[in-house]
Amino acid sequence: MMQFCKDFNAKTQNIRPDVPLRVCVMAYPDRTFTFFVKPPETTWFLRKACGVNKFTNLAGYVVYDRVSMQQIYEIAKVKKELDPHLMHVSLPAITRQIICQLQSLGVQSTIEYQKPEEIIRPVVKV
Repeated sequence: MMQFCKDFNAKTQNIRPDVPLRVCVMAYPDRTFTFFVKPPETTWFLRKACGVNKFTNLAGYVVYDRVSMQQIYEIAKVKKELDPHLMHVSLPAITRQIICQLQSLGVQSTIEYQKPEEIIRPVVKV
């Protein structure tokens, strides 16, 4: 267990402490283990992009949050870069997946340009 903590801290030292990570640990009978760290859920990125803690309960009826296509594209790039299950999926497919998820959360996607420093990349330590 102590070796896992050391390895985990070494692997995640460049990630900010407030970012929730998903970890898959595989333990073997000879007391060895392997693990890989996955990025946060897409909804966490979308909540950070919208600046809210919770989305609407009436998705499809009430739309009060907006996310720009540029932010969606940045989230898709981060997911493709860090998620081992999405490395072989194309960037447009990940973007379409995020847009469909936005619709089910009651968030509208807009086409507006933002300056690059306004885009949130939460897993990069500044």
